[in-house]
Amino acid sequence: MSSGRRQFIKGIGAAALLPVLPAVVKAADATPAKSGTHRILSCNIRVALDEDEAKGLGWSARKDICLKVIRDRKPDIVGFQEVLKVQADDLRRYFTNYHLFGFDGPEMDAHTTGYYGIAKNPILFSKDRYELLTGGTYWLSETPLVAGSKSWDTARARHANWVRLKEKKTGKELRLINLHLDHISAEAKIQQAKMVVTESAQYLPSYNQLLTGDFNSRFDSNVFDAVRQGGWKESYESIHGEKEAGHTGHEFQGAAYDKASSKGRIDYIWYRGQIKPTDATIIKDAINGKYPSDHFFLQADCIID
Repeated sequence: MSSGRRQFIKGIGAAALLPVLPAVVKAADATPAKSGTHRILSCNIRVALDEDEAKGLGWSARKDICLKVIRDRKPDIVGFQEVLKVQADDLRRYFTNYHLFGFDGPEMDAHTTGYYGIAKNPILFSKDRYELLTGGTYWLSETPLVAGSKSWDTARARHANWVRLKEKKTGKELRLINLHLDHISAEAKIQQAKMVVTESAQYLPSYNQLLTGDFNSRFDSNVFDAVRQGGWKESYESIHGEKEAGHTGHEFQGAAYDKASSKGRIDYIWYRGQIKPTDATIIKDAINGKYPSDHFFLQADCIID
């Protein structure tokens, strides 16, 4: 074990239902997950912004659509990105049979509103299916225990949330890490990804882990060099091949995104250990022509041995 890894691990170790949804044109139905599989979603839901409200694209206009699209997929676990407090509160009220982990805690920035507010990456999981064993948060910087810390010229403070879960029926364990890498600094993205790979490597290679998030990087980026070298595989690639899957960010335009030809997928569901994906898809559901976010969501169905 390298001294850097030992220091990192040592540092980490120190450390009422919503109203009924309005009648809408139903989005494409999701095929229910097969018995025994775990359905994992990664959902960047776009922070609640006043400027989006002015355009009719704010959280108040998208909330019911977003919640319905996610609910209809019948997920077991969801890794969220770009969640503000008002959105976390709505998620808790709506998904009453789920637990939302990783929102409460020190703020990401001094700002309390707008895009620089306390957007976080909480994890939602089924209370009926899983028991929470433990969980935590660390910051993607050279000082991972200092909330809001920034390194490598990252434009914003970034962090990772993680949970260890035990499936109640089988006793099988899995760990899920959820993150959102920087959107500006190429060096920050590389170092943040390396950091997560180093932290996850304290578990045996056979231990079941999932890694969800918005990596702000295309599939062939050197950001993923450390991820792949660390034994991680990507669920969509395992099913459909290691190739460009098409854009996931779309500025609320969906398939009609006018910059699609120059963009690629930036959202991923990685896995390592005794996990086998059986299906993976990019969720492009819309309701009455409106999308739940400025990102398409990702879905992976997995078997855990």
